[in-house]
Amino acid sequence: QVLLVESGGGLAEAGGSRRLSCVGSGRTFGMHVMAWFRQNPGKEREFVAAINWDGTDRDLADSVHGRFTISRDNVKNTMYLWMNILNPEAAAVYYCAARPAQDVVTSRRAAAYAYWGQGTQVTVSS
Repeated sequence: QVLLVESGGGLAEAGGSRRLSCVGSGRTFGMHVMAWFRQNPGKEREFVAAINWDGTDRDLADSVHGRFTISRDNVKNTMYLWMNILNPEAAAVYYCAARPAQDVVTSRRAAAYAYWGQGTQVTVSS
């Protein structure tokens, strides 16, 4: 089992930047495909970005491509989401997620992820 804790949320200005972090517990963190999702009230959880265990495969949603970057540091058991040129549409609760260790490919489906953090709120002022 992987316990995930997000941080870095808060208020950002439109056009500004923010970095989210997700720290995972346990020795198997480096084995898991990881991802970021976001959600607003009354809406489905939306895929943002995913990364495989060694960072050689990264997938970004079209809506954030070119502005957001996903990375990970397995030594620190941490995954990051670098968000640039923020717009009001980026405001949401951001969740990090991990696939079971035996699933080695990235996925855009929330159901593919077994472990979730509690979320961190990002607000963007216009």
